[in-house]
Amino acid sequence: MTTTIIGFPRLGEFRELKFETEKYFRNEIAADELQSFAKNLRKKHWQLVQEAGITEIPSNDFSFYDNTLDTAVLFNIIPKKVKDLAFDELEEYFALARGYQGAKGDVHALPMKKWFNTNYHYLVPQFEKTTTIQLNTTKIFDEFIEAKELGILTRPVILGPFTLLKLGQYHDGTSSQDFATQLLTVYQEVFTKLAALGAEWIQLDEPSLVLDLSQEDKALFINLYETLLANKAGLNVLLQTYFGDIRDIYGEVITLPFDGIGLDFIEGKESLALVTKTPFPAEKRLFAGVVNGKNIWKNNYITTLDLLAKLPKQTTLTTSCSLLHVPYSVENEVFPDTIKQHFAFAKEKLTELVDLDTCNQQALAENKQIFEQERIVPNKELQANIAHLNETDFVRLPAFSEREAQQTPLLNLPTLPTTTIGSFPQTKEVKLTRSKFKRGEITKETYDSFVAQKIDDCLAFQEEIGLDVLVHGEFERNDMVEFFGEALDGYVFSKNAWVQSYGTRGVKPPIIWGDISRSKPITVQWSTYAQSKTDKIVKGMLTGPVTILNWSFPREDITIQESTYQLALAIQEEVLDLEANGIRIIQIDEAALREKLPLRQTDWHTEYLDWAIPAFRLVHSKVQPETQIHTHMCYSEFEDIIQAIDDMDADVISFEASRSNLSLLDALNRNHFKTQVGPGVYDIHSPRIPSVEEIKDTINKVLAKIPTEKVWINPDCGLKTRGEKETYASLENLVQAAKQVRKELADD
Repeated sequence: MTTTIIGFPRLGEFRELKFETEKYFRNEIAADELQSFAKNLRKKHWQLVQEAGITEIPSNDFSFYDNTLDTAVLFNIIPKKVKDLAFDELEEYFALARGYQGAKGDVHALPMKKWFNTNYHYLVPQFEKTTTIQLNTTKIFDEFIEAKELGILTRPVILGPFTLLKLGQYHDGTSSQDFATQLLTVYQEVFTKLAALGAEWIQLDEPSLVLDLSQEDKALFINLYETLLANKAGLNVLLQTYFGDIRDIYGEVITLPFDGIGLDFIEGKESLALVTKTPFPAEKRLFAGVVNGKNIWKNNYITTLDLLAKLPKQTTLTTSCSLLHVPYSVENEVFPDTIKQHFAFAKEKLTELVDLDTCNQQALAENKQIFEQERIVPNKELQANIAHLNETDFVRLPAFSEREAQQTPLLNLPTLPTTTIGSFPQTKEVKLTRSKFKRGEITKETYDSFVAQKIDDCLAFQEEIGLDVLVHGEFERNDMVEFFGEALDGYVFSKNAWVQSYGTRGVKPPIIWGDISRSKPITVQWSTYAQSKTDKIVKGMLTGPVTILNWSFPREDITIQESTYQLALAIQEEVLDLEANGIRIIQIDEAALREKLPLRQTDWHTEYLDWAIPAFRLVHSKVQPETQIHTHMCYSEFEDIIQAIDDMDADVISFEASRSNLSLLDALNRNHFKTQVGPGVYDIHSPRIPSVEEIKDTINKVLAKIPTEKVWINPDCGLKTRGEKETYASLENLVQAAKQVRKELADD
């Protein structure tokens, strides 16, 4: 067999690309310096993959921000208002990704959504009536040439036309059909240019094929590829899918003249049945995703070799998806060997592919020994508690309307109450002080004094500008999941296991090692401290069990449902402690609720929602009626699960809405959503500062769809990644906008 991968992490071994790109954002380096750095980083990664023994290496999987954005820019799918501004190529690219506010104009960032069932985010291509699809950049060709000059003949990777059209948003009455012909012309041009440069293969990523496909979807896909594959310009074409199986269109796919077809055998429940029941064509290569590209546990070689024995002989071993979803290397960690031996990050997964390909006997024996060991001692008491949960444990009484009637006079908040989602900017000073404390360079007393002062300053600012419900700023927290994981039994933590979330933003998911329980309070100290410093209400801030699970690397030896219920019981204890200590509003964030939702709608309830929603209810089912429970969700498509979200039975839900044109509000109305809502009124993932008038306009759009008494005013997400200057200015404008709208409502 041969070996390959779908893509490699691009942030670098120690997030080098993040830091260099942010220097460019701060005007500390020029564009050519950033490009030079990126070229050297690509060289390092190609050579690493080659030296590991991988026989076929991809290119154009690198990106400064997002590969979907790269494809849109390559094909000139750029909003006219941005195209008309006097940006150079890199400025235009980052204006689309992050927004821009300066001498050259005012640009809102493109909408950002979750990439299928991952915590990675992509930028949504915008198709307009004026869009002219044509080659606009040379990135895909330049990177192929770079690798070729190093002596590495790569397989260029690009998002396929079907998924590009499916992920796009259409304006001015346009639809995907209006752009299909133009799009095929430029894909054909890409084929021709790559062939002329000496490429032998091209990889077209089509993850949308693993979704539920309508007859119209299937017709679109077939029409696109019958035309495109009619003239491959001498290239071999690999159709690459991931995150599931292609059961709806497998029969049609294998009859099209693809030279290779990539299937996911990790998340693709039906992939094995597909290739065995309807034999895979002998003239095509099967690219079998048998090494997990999304989790960090070592591959069980015996199980995988058993699978491979059932696959066609013309099989190339690959990963289930791009390795950008896992950290760089276990080599950079300080775990004891007893723990480290169970993990495989991106670099180690390359070795796994080679071991499986060569049937390395020593590696097979060592792998077998690892899987025969007893890894953890189960928590029998916890397992019994979960086994004895009954229906009443998941129900909060009294019903929502009765609770709302009690909470409203007690909280005594104004119309359109203002708040934030929780975190405030994590400055260099905050990060440095926390690092010093962790390294033992300062005492706990010194660190606590620092955190207390930051909280005091944060509260003072919020009171000064007139926010109604305050937060303590979360200066003691590194990450909304890692912070809780560190306080719970059952987790282990990496030092450098960073994974790209969006753009230059990396997260370091904690690892669920064993059974999870809470041995002491986690947030009570600083929540009660903050509440003691002000007469205004300060929200208690927690992360919900589904999000903690989804933003951790989960165990593979038990179900994610069981792990989530373990987390729910732990967070329930924290909720009750906060309530007992006088915290009257408690926000339990479920930012990642949608993330593990099965990609096929037929599986939504039985495989996820039927236990994920109850897991959230379990967390707050025992609180008193007077305690108001908030939750928050961000950067996902929620319209189709609105009823399930309402069933979470929170009192207030805040949503990301600023990059989605408030389309979510129509879904709320259609589903008679009972919960109070805080649609985000400005985008915190962009450095631009929204004006008072801009926020007022957004608020009025919200009020045109949602009853005034149901609406809260807040940013669309937490503020930890933003700078202080832009944060303070934006929040001041938010409060002023809310006050002006209140006055206008009162005058009416």
